[in-house]
Amino acid sequence: MGLNEHHYALTVRWTGNLGEGTAGYRSYSRDHDIEIPGLPTLQGSADPTFHGNHSRYNPEQLLLAAVSQCHMLSFLHVAVKHGVVVTGYEDNAEGLMKLNRDGSGQFESVTLKPHVTIAEPGHAGLMSQLHHEANQVCFIARSVNFPVLHKPSTTPAAG
Repeated sequence: MGLNEHHYALTVRWTGNLGEGTAGYRSYSRDHDIEIPGLPTLQGSADPTFHGNHSRYNPEQLLLAAVSQCHMLSFLHVAVKHGVVVTGYEDNAEGLMKLNRDGSGQFESVTLKPHVTIAEPGHAGLMSQLHHEANQVCFIARSVNFPVLHKPSTTPAAG
């Protein structure tokens, strides 16, 4: 494996056999564990709409989190390259998923709403460019087949 390739591995273990397995649509839990060596176990389930456990993370939330997290990390990288000091970052991301009549579905879009606090007010004019560049290098945004939209806002740090 060269420096250009990165491999990731994890285990998803279904923990929802309530005694009958999948004998019926409502006879099993959608609960599962996501295990990555050396990290805490992430407890997952389906969205409650699909008979999941509301106290566990669902795949749709985790996909949205991956897009948002990747953009943030890419944005911070791009900011450093441009000499912009970021002192705060918060994203209130939203995803739109639509279901089809046949029971399938897909994400139609993700809208990231990052609010960035910067040290130098004079850098506020660069923010649109930096978000664009971050989207261009974000591994996750480049991998999904739906648009990743941006509605950023910026605040200079109180000084």
